[in-house]
Amino acid sequence: MAIAAYFHPKGMSRTQFEEIHRRLDATGEDHASGRLHHSCFGEDSDLMVYDIWESPESFAAFGRLLRPILADVGVDAGEPAVMPIHKLIQVQSG
Repeated sequence: MAIAAYFHPKGMSRTQFEEIHRRLDATGEDHASGRLHHSCFGEDSDLMVYDIWESPESFAAFGRLLRPILADVGVDAGEPAVMPIHKLIQVQSG
């Protein structure tokens, strides 16, 4: 079952977000297996993240890699809101 995960870390900046992705890329996991969608939005120093995962297991596996990176970069993601996906429509742009 696909799930959505919404994070609203306290005070995450664009610089921190980009550093997290630089480190994930260095591990080869920036495009994590099982992640169907990833977006980051909001104002700098108040960014939020929304992901869609194929399963709770793929989300948990990625979390084991991500948590130490977040801690090292100084981002406290808190507890995500995790919800089941009931319908997902993927639109391809022209």
